[in-house]
Amino acid sequence: MLEITDVEAGYGRTRVLHGVTVPSGKVVAVLGHNGAGKSTLLRLAIGLIKPSVGRVLFDGEDVTSLAPNQRVARGMAYVPQGQQSFGQLTTLENLQLVADGRRGGKALVDRQMARFPALKQFASRKAGLLSGGQRQQLAIARALITEPKLLILDEPTEGIQPTIVAEIEQTIMQLAEEGIDVLLVEQHIGFALEAAERYVVLSSGRVTQTGTGGKTATSTVRAAMAI
Repeated sequence: MLEITDVEAGYGRTRVLHGVTVPSGKVVAVLGHNGAGKSTLLRLAIGLIKPSVGRVLFDGEDVTSLAPNQRVARGMAYVPQGQQSFGQLTTLENLQLVADGRRGGKALVDRQMARFPALKQFASRKAGLLSGGQRQQLAIARALITEPKLLILDEPTEGIQPTIVAEIEQTIMQLAEEGIDVLLVEQHIGFALEAAERYVVLSSGRVTQTGTGGKTATSTVRAAMAI
């Protein structure tokens, strides 16, 4: 559904991505060390930065020049790093804020609370008082209320407790089964490759390896990343 072809992009005069191509797939994992350009690639996918060269296609449409809100309207959703939420609002209010004005808004909220039981348990708790893992679940739930065709996730398991990591990993697998594509930046290589249909390895803003996901790809990718 999402295809990124030969893009070059950066910030000001600093070039970060150099001729990067990302194939389409149900779950596509972008791997690489810190500073490889992974987050920049996701920001480009959602439209926060524009490529100087190359194209971004989504669902058959060239969206290279479209703003983030236009891409969201077409079915993209983006969860950046940092477990972002409105800390002074409750868990429920965070979800309602996205659902308000949407057809079947209450049902959309209920569906995500069913997906993440902790959110239902702490519906009346201010988001700023949730654990890091619960805030990450909330951030993903808020994105899913928009009913996206594509969910873009930047380090969804970074710095959170192992039990919730497992829940988030399971959720990503379920989303693919539900027909939602996922573009995933993830440091947990084993999980990322197990979940991914396709993967891309970046180093210094360049693609150094691509392939088909699965457990058997783990050793190949680790060798390529020398870890």
